[in-house]
Amino acid sequence: MWNMALDRMLRHLIRLGELTVVYPDGETRRYGDASTGACVALALHDPALPRLLVLSPDMAVGEGYMDGRLTIEGDDLHGFLGLAISNIAAQGHHMALWPISALRHALKRVQQFNPMRRARANVEHHYDLSGALYDLFLDEDRQYSCAYFTDPGMTLEAAQNAKTHHIARKLLLEPGMRVLDIGCGWGGMALTLARDYGAQVVGVTLSVEQHKMAVDRAKTAGLADRVTFELMDYRQVAGQFDRIVSVGMFEHVGAPHYQAYFDTVKNRLTPDGVALIHTIGRSTPPGTTSPWVTKYIFPGGYAPSLSETAAAYEHSGLMATDIEVWRLHYAQTLRHWYDRFMGNIDAAHALYDARFCRMWRYYLVASELTFRLNSQVVFQMQLSRQQDGVPLTRDYLYCEDEELRHAAE
Repeated sequence: MWNMALDRMLRHLIRLGELTVVYPDGETRRYGDASTGACVALALHDPALPRLLVLSPDMAVGEGYMDGRLTIEGDDLHGFLGLAISNIAAQGHHMALWPISALRHALKRVQQFNPMRRARANVEHHYDLSGALYDLFLDEDRQYSCAYFTDPGMTLEAAQNAKTHHIARKLLLEPGMRVLDIGCGWGGMALTLARDYGAQVVGVTLSVEQHKMAVDRAKTAGLADRVTFELMDYRQVAGQFDRIVSVGMFEHVGAPHYQAYFDTVKNRLTPDGVALIHTIGRSTPPGTTSPWVTKYIFPGGYAPSLSETAAAYEHSGLMATDIEVWRLHYAQTLRHWYDRFMGNIDAAHALYDARFCRMWRYYLVASELTFRLNSQVVFQMQLSRQQDGVPLTRDYLYCEDEELRHAAE
């Protein structure tokens, strides 16, 4: 029964390329057309997998790969996920999955309900892993968000540096300005704004590991008098700031809290202040998060559509003064991370077991290909309380003289 149901789903789905599946009973079936794309073969080793794949494909594929119950010929994870994601983008899911999708939409606000205690637990799940793990694939500045490839041949370090300075230009910083960094990570953005632009920065994070490293980095850099890092929720911050920056944190806010988030941004900004929110998003209407990602990678996480994000900041009284969409930059970033992780796979195995390493590999590849082949993008939203809070043209973002001035200072 379940073999037949899975067979129907795959016949609907696979139109681009060819997928060969060896079922648990040894039967081999082929789907699609080899003349239209890549050819990939996989084997199902668990009799329960056909049922699980029909009921929850995202979870079953991810867990099956992690556990070795689903194997790919040549371990070609890029090939298999590329085939699957490109076909999902073209055909959509089979109608048998519509009720499951409707249920996920119905439970969306419950799953993304992130009061302070739950938000801290969600952060601990991902960001308080061994610091040595992140050393294996991030750049030297530990920027764990989308880099900015002004040239496709840039190194990861150069592209991450370009990202921080692009954001700094959008903030229109002047020496001595007070800046709030919401979700400051390991402190790279805050240290850049203090060191290169003369800002006084307060960074907040819920990760104990990130907070400890950020504080140590500020001391080592001689910037402890200009950068302060606090272990607290953004909703606990008091005072007002000339600028607010948040990079890669909004994905963890949760849809039920968008209004509270933007109300906080507005209330913490001075009347002529400017905020820059950098977040993963989707170029489609509001959706849901993969259950595999929710369980294993980012509990409570969600990539919002621009429409649901805009609805929240509009009601807070903030004005969008610039919105920029980065499309393939994160795909390139994730490929760099993947190559570095695989180049250090022996060190990864020394830190964690083989199942964890397969999980991390799956996470990096699936994320890359979702940006490359499907609907995920990055939004940078520049917000202000005043209509004339920023210049009327974008010339200031690309002024080389301004870059040279900051470098000289």
